[in-house]
Amino acid sequence: MDDGCGAAERLARGIPLGGALDTTAPASWVTLDAEVRALSHRLADALPTRHRLRSLPPGPPSSTEEALIALALCHPNGRVRAAALDRAAGAPALRPLLVIRCADWVGPVRDRAQTLLADVSGPELASLAGLVLLLARRDRGGFALAALDRALRDGPGADVVPLLTSGDRAVRRFGHGVAIDRRLLTPAELARTAAFATGDVRLQVLCAEASLARTGDNDEGVVDLLLSARSGMVRSAGVTGLRRTGRHDEASSYLADRSAIVRACARYVLRQAGVDPLPLYRSMCAEPTEHPAAAAGLGECGAREEADTLWALTAHPVPAVRANAVSGLRALDAVRPDQVEPLLDDPVPAVVRAAARALLPYAAGLDRERLDARLAPDRLRAARTAARRLLDAQDLARTRGLSGL
Repeated sequence: MDDGCGAAERLARGIPLGGALDTTAPASWVTLDAEVRALSHRLADALPTRHRLRSLPPGPPSSTEEALIALALCHPNGRVRAAALDRAAGAPALRPLLVIRCADWVGPVRDRAQTLLADVSGPELASLAGLVLLLARRDRGGFALAALDRALRDGPGADVVPLLTSGDRAVRRFGHGVAIDRRLLTPAELARTAAFATGDVRLQVLCAEASLARTGDNDEGVVDLLLSARSGMVRSAGVTGLRRTGRHDEASSYLADRSAIVRACARYVLRQAGVDPLPLYRSMCAEPTEHPAAAAGLGECGAREEADTLWALTAHPVPAVRANAVSGLRALDAVRPDQVEPLLDDPVPAVVRAAARALLPYAAGLDRERLDARLAPDRLRAARTAARRLLDAQDLARTRGLSGL
């Protein structure tokens, strides 16, 4: 298809739909619709008229006729689009353009397209879910979405299954939402999706919450699946699930989780069981090598007197301990800029990033020459990035100060 021409021009040359555009990509159909209108002056001789459409033989269209009808369905003249709709009704390959016309800006065209779409079967609508969801963002895109939703909720559960593994993220989310409402998936299946479906945190959280909502008091397998997830959001749901299954004590294992939200949930579960997490954090920070994130947790739930412990840990030989100690100081609001700034030269990027985050509120008072020196090419990339970030914050603070004069 990479011939330098758009899909509209390929169709105008009589190239079949499958050779003119990627018929599996929803955006391709939207682009085709826009291209025909934008290029109508160049394609004027190739665009069909109502007379040309009426002269087509009855019955399912050939591949050449499909290309012609596709152009007519995108024609800038609403009367031509309307005339093309009836010919498109019997051509499954043109269903995507029927969906697009359901959101047409011309009322009669839109009404006719919606009438025809109402006769499309559930499985066929499901195959168009990506385009329907894309068009749902338009002002008049609600009809096709409502039709799809109704078909999936009222039809056989098998119609929903293909959506669950779609390569389109919006389709996967929509399909899982319907499947959850219809209880087509077991709590264990939902938990597995939450734990192992990478790259879509929103879907993971949706499935995690749904699995817990249907988990009984003794359904520990679901909780264990959630606790095994790489995503902190999913693990946090699993930690919360420990309370429901009466496993409060196990929450202590997650007090030093690398995710702040998991640590917060662990503290909540323990407190619900009457356990104060602060002494546990103090104990872990006495042996921080085994629990590097305990330093961050101590700052998140401790008092200002914990700052001395955390300052000592900023010099710990384990980089993760140093980084979490800085994060803990930031949580305690106990940052001393003059003592944190040297950590911008730490050899470990994670420590440098933690130091930069802690210093951002104090950027205006930092020595500009020292920050400029860290921009030198021989400095580590993390140090250069941190220095630039702090210099930008310093400039912004000065600009705001001048604007207030």
